[in-house]
Amino acid sequence: MKVVKVFCLSMVLLVVSCSKKDSEEIQPTLGTITESVYASGVIKSENQYTVYSTVSGILQIINVIPGQTINKGQTLFQIENDKASLTTENARLSYQLSNENSRYIQDKIAEMETKVQMAKDKLVVDQSVYNRNKNIKQYKVISEVEYERVELTYKNSKSNYETAVKQLSQLKLQLKNDQSRNSNNLKISEKSQSDFEVKSAFSGELFDVLVKEGTLITSQMPLAVIGEKNKYLLELDVDENDMVKVILGQKIVVTLDSYKGKVFEAKVDKIYPIMDERSRTFKIEAHFDNPPAKLYPNLTAEANIIIQTKKNALTIPKSYLIDDKFVLVNEDEKRQVKIGLNDYQNVEILEGLNAGETIYKPK
Repeated sequence: MKVVKVFCLSMVLLVVSCSKKDSEEIQPTLGTITESVYASGVIKSENQYTVYSTVSGILQIINVIPGQTINKGQTLFQIENDKASLTTENARLSYQLSNENSRYIQDKIAEMETKVQMAKDKLVVDQSVYNRNKNIKQYKVISEVEYERVELTYKNSKSNYETAVKQLSQLKLQLKNDQSRNSNNLKISEKSQSDFEVKSAFSGELFDVLVKEGTLITSQMPLAVIGEKNKYLLELDVDENDMVKVILGQKIVVTLDSYKGKVFEAKVDKIYPIMDERSRTFKIEAHFDNPPAKLYPNLTAEANIIIQTKKNALTIPKSYLIDDKFVLVNEDEKRQVKIGLNDYQNVEILEGLNAGETIYKPK
């Protein structure tokens, strides 16, 4: 019986303590409340980009090392290009041959220009004879047969002249097309050969080399990461449900795992107006007001984008709110309230509750 009594007493004490805990009571407080939007992301270098090759092949030579300063146009990687070199050489030979052939065509053009001039001179004479006989035909000075002979001679001269002009035009066009085609083929081959040398798009710092010599690379394989030296920004992801609240110029409070216990401030200065369908987030960029002394690409960051701040607001803990619109008064009586701003812990009460009233934590 003793043991049973102790057990019952323990149960009573447990029930009393639970009831007391479940009926925690507080009164609303006046204070400052800040509404913010959570975002997470990484540190990026200004103009940071990943280097890719436009061609596939065996990577023969890596000309750079991580941490090196890079100049615009500097060759970073060399890819095996024996086939491209042969193609370029063939194109160069074809271009040289076309130049030789062009001299022959130019001689033909000069010859045809002489023919055109002779045909033109004959046409002028035959046209003059034709016009003269046409005018005197009505006076029966010339027979019909003779007139038709003169007319036929004129028409033949005109046809010969037009044919010569057309042939001359075709020869000039042939010369131009041959030269352009072979010149373009050479340029294309030279460009294709230059693609086997991967160069930097701008000056900066080489952060990482992602491949090794002897690797078979493709146009989808990242080769290196380059960005501006000592210039960094925040690249953050914002959930689609919060994105409508974010605008340019908003203040951001940032924490970094590399600087535990420290808080940095930044501002939103770029919003990408398209949602990532996989993560359902929007990307934004921000710059530090006073950046940390040392930063590196891909450091993780967490941020709160400040939407608005209100002083002297009547607030209660979120845990005392029921269904986002009710609070408990007199322990078991629900009262509807109107809420305003809210942060991760507290919520502003706009209507339905006064500062001196007591509310209870829901069970």
